[in-house]
Amino acid sequence: MPAFIDKITDTLHLSSHKTAFDSKVTVIFVLGGPGAGKGTQCARLVEDFGFCHLSAGDLLRAEQHREGSKYGELIQTCIKEGTIVPMEVTVNLLKNAMSAALAEQRAGDGWADGRGRFLIDGFPRQMDQAEMFERDVGKASAVLFFSTTQEVMLERLLERGKTSGREDDNVESIKKRFNTYKEQTMPVIEHYQKLGKVIEIDSSISIEEVHQKTKAAVTNLLSGST
Repeated sequence: MPAFIDKITDTLHLSSHKTAFDSKVTVIFVLGGPGAGKGTQCARLVEDFGFCHLSAGDLLRAEQHREGSKYGELIQTCIKEGTIVPMEVTVNLLKNAMSAALAEQRAGDGWADGRGRFLIDGFPRQMDQAEMFERDVGKASAVLFFSTTQEVMLERLLERGKTSGREDDNVESIKKRFNTYKEQTMPVIEHYQKLGKVIEIDSSISIEEVHQKTKAAVTNLLSGST
């Protein structure tokens, strides 16, 4: 009998569970290997459509240096090793950043009447992150997937490393990041492909060509025609 009661309790809990943000908030995950050009294209889409661009990596890098952060040392180790930070940390940072952006009451059609538009860059990097975000924060409308070769990504990252100051823009960390991406993030992309939510863009071509293709795809998405 106790097991039966537990089952009823679990069912009630699941049926009453609500995400932090409702369907008025548009979330687009932006995925691709390290160096695929995600950040560059997100910056363009912010100008085109008034998105709030949230980089999971940037939030984590900021948190590791925030005075008094209980996650700082853990994040620092994960970034150095090219491994994935525990999902609870990343999801909470994203949820807090989204709440802060909505509280700003930004101008533009995408932000009127409680609406909001978010590009979440470099997330989710593994399936449990995707599941936790969609359960607790909100549903993703689409996944922008910037695809290119490992050779192109390596060349871009090493060039960026000359000026970025990022601790992970070095050959050793890059190789670890490639392996993590292939083993843990590609299954996420494949999952959303099965749901018909992936918009794949070849990012091997010029930045401007990638931008035009991406802009057209997002225009269709926001107009409800895809």
